[in-house]
Amino acid sequence: MPKMKTHRASAKRFNKTANGGLKSASAYTSHRFHGKTKKQRRQLRGTRMMDSTTVKTYAKMLSTL
Repeated sequence: MPKMKTHRASAKRFNKTANGGLKSASAYTSHRFHGKTKKQRRQLRGTRMMDSTTVKTYAKMLSTL
């Protein structure tokens, strides 16, 4: 059976942590900031841990990392 290939789009967007979690950038950060409060904008900076319900799906895509 051939090797599984890494899903390249996912590999560019998500990082695996040492304990097997996944980090990703926040959503809703590309445009329309005038409709968001300063607090929202500040909290959307940086990376977040991915929700546990979706980690299994994305970890499979990144299985070769």
